[in-house]
Amino acid sequence: MFRRFGAKVNVSGLFSSGLYDQNTFYKAFIQDLHTCQGEVIIESPFITGNRIASLLPIFSKMRSRGISMTVNTRHPATHETPFDDQANAAITELQSLGVNVLFTGGHHRKLAILDQRILWEGSLNILSQNDN
Repeated sequence: MFRRFGAKVNVSGLFSSGLYDQNTFYKAFIQDLHTCQGEVIIESPFITGNRIASLLPIFSKMRSRGISMTVNTRHPATHETPFDDQANAAITELQSLGVNVLFTGGHHRKLAILDQRILWEGSLNILSQNDN
């Protein structure tokens, strides 16, 4: 499950919020990526080739628009085979786009912050989710 907290304030003065699952998350998240204007920070402990392949074209367009991107993840050496090789290849591709990749040991946070106004947080690994 993932929860989105946005900058739109409702009548009561609270931020808007929505709950998403693996079936609804990516459509909404990608829409937010398309409207992003300045900065994206993604924390995802795992990275897989399939998920990066689906997101890389979007990330490439964002970088060409000058969007700053940072990914915080675990070092690929902490992944099991064959996911370590997938993570290495994905990180190389991200870095070739100019994405700043940080490594945090023992990291398990799953979140994304867009333009310092939209927060996605939950249990879904944004850069590796494949099924449930």
